[in-house]
Amino acid sequence: MEIVLLEDVKALGKKGQIVKVNDGYARNFILPKKLGVEATSRNLNDLKLQKANAAKIAAEQLEAAKELAAKIAEMSVTLKMKAGEGGRAFGSVSGKEIAAAAKDQLNLDIDKKKLVLPEPLKTFGTHEVPIKLHKDVTAKLAVKVVEA
Repeated sequence: MEIVLLEDVKALGKKGQIVKVNDGYARNFILPKKLGVEATSRNLNDLKLQKANAAKIAAEQLEAAKELAAKIAEMSVTLKMKAGEGGRAFGSVSGKEIAAAAKDQLNLDIDKKKLVLPEPLKTFGTHEVPIKLHKDVTAKLAVKVVEA
């Protein structure tokens, strides 16, 4: 019997995949637990429509991420930091502080987890901080760290 999977099933397949299984396995496990439906022409058509809709939504999200990346590339955030002895920075600037400053100064909601910051900024000057907006789109935000 051919089944269209509605969810990922371990050792069988991923969501949306059409798999061939034994009749008993389908009747006793897959269908009662709503893990899949029988691969009739109606269900196959529904699957095709769902995949087309998902592709359309993914394309819209990619386009929105590209537009946001273009906007972010033109912006910059300024953070003030205390200076220690010899003009060195006292402390560091973390992703959380950068995200909060972007919200205050630019009115942008940037999740601190999307900032690709291997280690906190510990020097004065302008730094390029990559922001992962989408799996294919990374924007660069200019962060100026100045002496308070």
